[in-house]
Amino acid sequence: MRKKLISSFLCLMMTAALFTGCGSSGGNGGGSGSAGGGDAAVTEAATEAAKEDKGDNTSTSKDVKVTVFWYEESDVYLSSVRTALNKELDGLGVEYDNQFAANDQAKQIDQIKTAIANGSNLLVVNIVTSGAPDTAEDIIAAAGDIPVIFFNRAIGTDGSDVTVLNGHESSCFIGTDAPEAGHMQGKMIGDYILANYDDIDINKDGVISYAMMKGDEANIEAIYRTQYGVEDADAVLTAAGKPALKYFDENNTDKYQVDLGGAWSAQAAKDYMDTNLVSFNEANGNMIELVICNNDGMAEGVVASLQGKGYNKDGGHVVPVFGVDATENAKALIADGAMTGTVKQDAEGMAAAIAQSVKGIADGKTPEAALAALSDSRFSIASDCSKKLFIAYAPYTGQ
Repeated sequence: MRKKLISSFLCLMMTAALFTGCGSSGGNGGGSGSAGGGDAAVTEAATEAAKEDKGDNTSTSKDVKVTVFWYEESDVYLSSVRTALNKELDGLGVEYDNQFAANDQAKQIDQIKTAIANGSNLLVVNIVTSGAPDTAEDIIAAAGDIPVIFFNRAIGTDGSDVTVLNGHESSCFIGTDAPEAGHMQGKMIGDYILANYDDIDINKDGVISYAMMKGDEANIEAIYRTQYGVEDADAVLTAAGKPALKYFDENNTDKYQVDLGGAWSAQAAKDYMDTNLVSFNEANGNMIELVICNNDGMAEGVVASLQGKGYNKDGGHVVPVFGVDATENAKALIADGAMTGTVKQDAEGMAAAIAQSVKGIADGKTPEAALAALSDSRFSIASDCSKKLFIAYAPYTGQ
């Protein structure tokens, strides 16, 4: 109906313009002015009609200024997310900027305040201090009415994240169900060991000794992966009548080695493994027979160390190494037989969910409504909070 009215109005204005234009041919400048007014009305009506027919999709690129805050620039998985997200935001035509906090929470808070002062009106935050609801509250307070999309790194544990999100209409979270990767990795490890027990047990003592590389002491994802990567593997083994895994160094009561810089780095893992292999090796009859890593970056470092000792390459014994993320480098190592398995954390899916939420918020939706509007088999709304969106994990062994 509205289209018909606009079309009728357009015709009337064109007719008026025609008669006014004719009358001005022998008159003064006043007549020309009337014709100009008619042209303006015609143009306005035509523009409105075009919007009706095609939809006005200019609000996203016109009105939104996004700043994306990353806890660290060198994180391998998040580099993949950033590449995909930049492409998604470019496709939307939004103005955006990336900021890196160098694993410094105080620096990130300052960056957020500066971005707001410079006109950012939508914040996408990869929080430095994972599992810290007070820090998330500080960020939301600094943002005021500006929407905040937290992503990847959990903002709380044991329901504290739900309290934060439900207390602020302007916030939401996009990430993964933190325990899921550990559960998936643990089951994958248990199944693999059962299928290859004698080959893995190079110490021939009937027990599989393992090393664990933890990405960050306080990060909730690292905590869950460290816990369930072993517990779930043990559950598979003991159910089949095999002994539970044994940590290689009985003097280390933590039963893991952690990147003290919290960077989940390949170098930290390589340094640990280089040192481990000096004392724990085949010659001493106490070789590390399995290595579990919180991420693929650390797995790469472990593989590099093992290969330096002749393992995990052509002609050598393969010590199973497992990671999380399914980075391109990890996939290549798995294809070469140097690494055994990983858990896919979908970088493209993460980027797509963030970008689609940015568009939804730009179109006037609340963060919660923007999440609810996403339709993708890779995404699911959390059961405990409608303001949390999870990206699905998947095991990856290259098969």
